[in-house]
Amino acid sequence: MRVDLHVHTSYSPDSLTAPSTVARWARLRGLDALAITDHNTIEGALAVQALGVLPIIVGEEISTPEGEVIGLYLSEAIPPQPSLQAAIQAIRAQRGVVYAPHPCDRVRGSAMGAAALTRLAADLDIVECLNARVTWRGDNKEARNLAMEFGIPCAAGSDAHQGPEIGHAYTEMPFFEDAPGLLSSIARATLHGHESSPLVHAGSTYARVVKQVFHWRQD
Repeated sequence: MRVDLHVHTSYSPDSLTAPSTVARWARLRGLDALAITDHNTIEGALAVQALGVLPIIVGEEISTPEGEVIGLYLSEAIPPQPSLQAAIQAIRAQRGVVYAPHPCDRVRGSAMGAAALTRLAADLDIVECLNARVTWRGDNKEARNLAMEFGIPCAAGSDAHQGPEIGHAYTEMPFFEDAPGLLSSIARATLHGHESSPLVHAGSTYARVVKQVFHWRQD
């Protein structure tokens, strides 16, 4: 299976990409499944899932003052948490998968950072070792090195906020259908793709401004 494990829709405050557009681009890229991981909501994931175009992992990128963490296979939205540990506990309470997105990105203030990854290594299921929106390739390399040091499986995600970004990075792994299956398959995964142009961040900034200035409908 080719799976992009980190994708945003118009339900994120910095994306204008409708669920139908996400599904269309995923098909164009030849992906077999997607994890939809909007900021602090699962509504986008449910919307794409309802289209029935391809298998969708319901996920969420949860904000904390210490950085972001993704929960996969969630059944309920998790509000922003006071700490990374609290967010991880909330994911575990739903028997979800704990995924560390862009953990070493030195540009993004939302990254958990190497120190937090090291402190929480025992609680992480997957580390994103290839994030297509990381500006400096060395930051992905640092994430991979830390994951290998602590024996945590690596994954790749585009972190797409716009349709054409989908599939710029993806994880190829044996077929799976649920959270335990993902955790089993990810140990045999290979990462594919490349970093996107830094210009993709201009699209996210534009989306954020549009939503702040105008009332924005999701679809």
